[in-house]
Amino acid sequence: MTETVMSGRRFYRLRTPTPDGGGRGTAVSVRVDTDQPDPYPLYVAIGSGRRRVYLTPGEAWALWRCLSEAVASLGDPPDHIRTTIHPTRR
Repeated sequence: MTETVMSGRRFYRLRTPTPDGGGRGTAVSVRVDTDQPDPYPLYVAIGSGRRRVYLTPGEAWALWRCLSEAVASLGDPPDHIRTTIHPTRR
């Protein structure tokens, strides 16, 4: 298996739908910064403001695995996540 690593700072964002179908839902953002010599090159932010969780690569993989199992137990995925998320520089 070949691993492709993009360098630089990238952001991945997706908004949740609102219960009433109007307005803007909660923003979920992930930043990856591979250019800085940082033990925590990734952060997850939910909502606005400065609430962020900084993660090591190992912590990020463990979070991904736990979340995927937990969310899968809730049933079929909702339609709003069936989208391609392209990384942005900001």
